[in-house]
Amino acid sequence: MALIEYKKKRKFTETSEPQGGKSKKGALIFTVQKHAASHLHYDFRLEMEGVLKSWAVPKGPSLNPDDKRLAMMVEDHPYDYKDFEGHIPKGNYGAGNVIVWDRGTYHALDSDGKDEKTLLSGLHKGHISFILDGQKLKGEFALVKIKGSKQENAWLLIKKDDQYASKKDVTKDERSVLTKVTLDTLAEKYGTGKEDDKEIKKKKQTSTISKGAVRKTVSTKPPSKKKSVS
Repeated sequence: MALIEYKKKRKFTETSEPQGGKSKKGALIFTVQKHAASHLHYDFRLEMEGVLKSWAVPKGPSLNPDDKRLAMMVEDHPYDYKDFEGHIPKGNYGAGNVIVWDRGTYHALDSDGKDEKTLLSGLHKGHISFILDGQKLKGEFALVKIKGSKQENAWLLIKKDDQYASKKDVTKDERSVLTKVTLDTLAEKYGTGKEDDKEIKKKKQTSTISKGAVRKTVSTKPPSKKKSVS
C-alpha cells in the first residue's frame, strides 16, 4: 500500500528505478541521493516500516546547527532505492541523473531499543530525532514539521550541536559514495534528462567535427618565413 503513489508516477518499461525490495534485519539504513532533475536537490531517505520515508531537500543537508534546511516530504520509496544511481530518461517522473551522495545506518535518539516504534511516533507527531552514521553525515539530526505552513508536507532538517557539527559546507563533496562519480560525469554520458539521445548524439558529432576542422586548419597552415638579419 505504501508504494502505490510511487508506482503510479513511474513507467518501469522506461526507467531502471526499482519497483520494490524487502528490507533486511539489522540496523535501520538511511541514504541521501543527489538528484539533478528539473531542479537540483537532495533526496533524504530514512528506512521505516520496510520502505524509505523520503524528503526532498533543495539546498542539501548541513552540518551547521544554525542552518535549517527546508525538507519537503514526498512519496515513500522502495527499500531497494537505497542503491539506485544513474539516469532517469526524458519524459519520466524525475527525469535527470542521480548519485548516492551518502548512506549509512541510523537510530532513534533515546529509543530504549525500540528504534522503529520511536521513529514512527515522532513521524506522526511531526518531530523526529535521530543519529546518523554515514560517510559524510554523522551525529544527531532532527526533522521537524513546519506548523501552520500552507504546505502540509513542509519540514525542516536540522543538525544538532554535537562533536560532528561544523560550518564546513559538506555539499562541496560532490562524489558518489558508491562509485565516486559526480552528476557532471553522468551528464556527459547521458545528458541532463532535458535532452533526448538524438540531441546528445548530434551535439557530440558537431563537437567532433569542429575539433577535427580546427586540427586540419592548424596542420595545413604554411609556416611563416623568417626575415634574415643582415
